[in-house]
Amino acid sequence: MSRPLSLFMPCLPGTSLKEVASTLDEARTEIDTAFEKIGTVHFSRLLMLDRSQPNLLPKSGTDISDNLVVGVFTEYDGDFNAYISDFATQLGPVFDALLGFVVGGKALIPVADHVQGFQDYITVNDASQHAPNEGFYESYKQTVQKILAVFPQTKP
Repeated sequence: MSRPLSLFMPCLPGTSLKEVASTLDEARTEIDTAFEKIGTVHFSRLLMLDRSQPNLLPKSGTDISDNLVVGVFTEYDGDFNAYISDFATQLGPVFDALLGFVVGGKALIPVADHVQGFQDYITVNDASQHAPNEGFYESYKQTVQKILAVFPQTKP
């Protein structure tokens, strides 16, 4: 059974959209590789949002902002704490870089040394764990590993 993670991390005032986006872009391969190793992630999306915009999309041509939010959205199998512990182990350096941009993040760097604090931070900022957002529809009851056993992936 999959579970949702809808993590909203408000950025520090004066954060550079280009710098955060570049950090995420540089880590894309590392993130994908880590998710494959973790083996419980169905889907993952990273979004940059701007609270000052009606549609939340960062305004084109804007760089420095006081209203940015990093969104991390995943669907995963298993226990929340085990999943976040896997994040800390497999993606610690990526989150170390990302947490430097967000409110309250610097106290968690390096995440490898602050796993419980990292779990607590994610719990507080995971909209999927708080009313009225706990509802979740799933169209299938299979784990990533069961799906991959039936439909093995081949690298291009």
